[in-house]
Amino acid sequence: MKATEWEQALRQYRDRYGKVVFTPTELANISGHSMPVLKNTLRRLRNRGVLQQYAAGKYGLPGAVEVESLVSAVCTGAYITGLYALYKHGVVTQTPRRIHVFTNRRHNRSRIRTTELGTLVFVCVQRPVYSYPHDSVMAGPEQAFCDFVYRMRRQGLSANSLVSFRKLGSLDRQEMECHLSRYPRTVAGEVHKLLLAAADTVPV
Repeated sequence: MKATEWEQALRQYRDRYGKVVFTPTELANISGHSMPVLKNTLRRLRNRGVLQQYAAGKYGLPGAVEVESLVSAVCTGAYITGLYALYKHGVVTQTPRRIHVFTNRRHNRSRIRTTELGTLVFVCVQRPVYSYPHDSVMAGPEQAFCDFVYRMRRQGLSANSLVSFRKLGSLDRQEMECHLSRYPRTVAGEVHKLLLAAADTVPV
């Protein structure tokens, strides 16, 4: 396959199926190449800027892959939460250095993965704390807030001492309470304190 044929084929997968991340096996099937031949082809396509390696064994068109798609490709059932999700929802001001991902699978040596889109940190949690979001691979602000407080407490840290929150008053309290029912009472207690403190600082 020529470079233009590769681009056309991968764009068709994106437009028709929403698929943007590919493994070497999938690329071999698309091209009809054997794995040894594909290895040289991938190197050539990367050098020409036709293909980009986003993580180990994960490829896609340059600029076509977002964090959400990459996380789903790396670990089925994992979801983005915590500080990164809060930043995306505008609840914190600090830009996260790492992207924390909750999963119900143990990753052992690969718990921390360096990718082109940032460092993914997989945190293994079990139900009821583990709860895949209904309509997105990224947790909503209420769930992400609870997850962040939960993870900080597991590390013996206070969430309020590490970041500056904003717009906490805009969070849906009813949805927050639904999420808090899945966590230890200590997490609910700290969340309530943070929400109360934020309400006290709102100008009258």
